[in-house]
Amino acid sequence: MDAAAHGRQVRQSHEDFRALYRRLRQRAPGGAGGAVAAITPDRVRAAAAEVSTGRTVTLAAPVETAAGPDNPQPAAHRLTGPSGTADGPGLRFATDHFGMNVHGDADSHLDALCHVVYDGTLYGGVPAATLTPEGATALSVELVRDGIVGRGVLLDIPRLRGVPWLEPGEHVGADELTAAEQHQHVRFGAGDLLFVRVGHRRRRTETGPWDAAGARAGLHPTAMELLAERRVAALGSDGNNDVAPSVTEGVDFPVHVLAVHALGLYLLDYLQFEDLVPLCEREGRWSFLCVVAPLRLPRATGSPVNPIAIL
Repeated sequence: MDAAAHGRQVRQSHEDFRALYRRLRQRAPGGAGGAVAAITPDRVRAAAAEVSTGRTVTLAAPVETAAGPDNPQPAAHRLTGPSGTADGPGLRFATDHFGMNVHGDADSHLDALCHVVYDGTLYGGVPAATLTPEGATALSVELVRDGIVGRGVLLDIPRLRGVPWLEPGEHVGADELTAAEQHQHVRFGAGDLLFVRVGHRRRRTETGPWDAAGARAGLHPTAMELLAERRVAALGSDGNNDVAPSVTEGVDFPVHVLAVHALGLYLLDYLQFEDLVPLCEREGRWSFLCVVAPLRLPRATGSPVNPIAIL
């Protein structure tokens, strides 16, 4: 494994990042749909063949409504009805109001292709001016209104290392992704939904929340070259995919730039895999049918999401 696989800080110069960014842009699939174009009907049918037990499991964490060091703007939920007493005779309805900062550091969400602005543009060179006060007029989450359905592959990096979780600031390199494949007897490829567990959720549950904006485990930017070669359709993690502090000079979220802006990859941030891992261990396999269904928010830059793995 390379040094990044062992969690040591492997710095990346701004020049090296820009060269990597240019290489990945040349490999981008093109078209407004982005990398999900690799999920053909044939690949969806093949993914359906992954189902053997019919067991379903969520990859989302419960929505957080309490403020914390990683969640200064928690989701707001209140019951708006029934008004008055509800235990008398007659008909009443319980109703709710819900509000959310979609791109926070606590709740599971999907990043649309309009989420990342880099050098004044969005994915595919779309002008940043398409982001208006009324919402995104291009590349919004509405592009995946029919869902992202395909073969999911989970790589469990703490399991490979023999630890409960990666510590904040540690990162995962391409060599460690391939080592996890070998260790788990699985391989991700074209059209797959790749999920990388760093143990963020387990650490948060067992030790309490912390300022994840300042310190978290994630992928090293150079690992994105492997994902481009394999032509994955989406990338998800129980962190936010980027390591913090950033290892890249002058770029705080290099994986977001490379994934969303250069490759047109939909990112799923702050998932949880603690329900899925024991099922994969019991079944002896780490691939499954996966259904990702974002809300229909026609001009939104992302959506809360509840991906479902079907084994």
